[in-house]
Amino acid sequence: MLATVIALSTAAQTPPTVKVGVIGPFSGPSSDFGNPMLHGIQLAVDEINAVGGYLGRPLELVIKDDQGNPDVGLKGSQELVSAGVVATIGFCNTGVAALSLDVFQSNQSPLIIPCSTGTPLTTKFPAPQSYIFRTSARDSIQAPFVVDDLVKRGWTQVAIFADTTGYGEAGLKDVEAALAAKGLKAVHVARFPLGVKDLKEPLKAAQAAGANVVFSYTVGPENAAIANGRRELKWDVPQVGAWPLSFPFFIDGAKQAAEGALMAQTFIAEPSNERRAAFLSAYARKYKHKIAVPMAAAQAYDSTYLLTYALFGIRNGKFGGPAVKAALENIPRVYYGVVATYERPFTLEDKDAISQNMLVMGKVRNGAVTFAYPEDAKRNLFVQRKQ
Repeated sequence: MLATVIALSTAAQTPPTVKVGVIGPFSGPSSDFGNPMLHGIQLAVDEINAVGGYLGRPLELVIKDDQGNPDVGLKGSQELVSAGVVATIGFCNTGVAALSLDVFQSNQSPLIIPCSTGTPLTTKFPAPQSYIFRTSARDSIQAPFVVDDLVKRGWTQVAIFADTTGYGEAGLKDVEAALAAKGLKAVHVARFPLGVKDLKEPLKAAQAAGANVVFSYTVGPENAAIANGRRELKWDVPQVGAWPLSFPFFIDGAKQAAEGALMAQTFIAEPSNERRAAFLSAYARKYKHKIAVPMAAAQAYDSTYLLTYALFGIRNGKFGGPAVKAALENIPRVYYGVVATYERPFTLEDKDAISQNMLVMGKVRNGAVTFAYPEDAKRNLFVQRKQ
């Protein structure tokens, strides 16, 4: 009887957790950036809980593996909403995220996307009503950023290689729009499904069209197939693209053929200032390995802190969806993050935390991603704010 009373007393004293949903590809072909995303979230939660969580209540992660499959992601999203999470951090694949957006919107359950970059994700719903937030650089700012660099280098005969997923489709439109803004048009466009191993024929067509640069838009081994195909053809033109060119699928899959590739980045894993050095050190201590995709880990880490900062704006602990949405749109304190300094990252009218000034050009050098320009390395000493 006494033991029962003690157990009940202990249970009564244990503060309830604050449940946070996490969803992403933690197995399957996209796990190379899904797991760094998860690790970034877990690292932040460990730090937050070590200092008391939310007013003494620890954060508890409810994790769903979407396997990079839209149908699996849809089921996982429905389960997270049913589990009563205060918000969800997740998605790496644009197509997987796109199928689940209605689940979060219709249930008024905030979603923070730390990895998926497809432009349509944060434009599907009118901004004032939208529960969809993002801390990754949408393709509509990555594409013009890279195109600006191409024009500066004189690489204006562009061949676009885009896969047929939602990510590739949206990225193709963004690249074509960025080129049009410069009075340019792609000299060749190639489309291909995921899983293709040999792209030499479309590469030959791009070469015949006079392309002097290949702009690729895909997330997996297909980027390496493009690089390896160019090398086999002895076609020595640069390959550029969005952030997936920093993924192991490309760098390890293409090896020497990946050298010199250029891509947009928000975060490069170099200890260029105290915040980034501390993050990289903490990640290495916890996981004992190199970060496979540093941007995924850093953006997810910052997302977790931004959500926590928002929750601190709700002093009564009543985490209804509309209250959390309003709190995210009105985060009262500046968060000095790893990727950026976040001052009002979200508002009623703007659900994207990253602006183009936060981007730098990364370059594959000796099997790793570093700064393409020395001036970017110097600029990176100072963490950028949203413009």
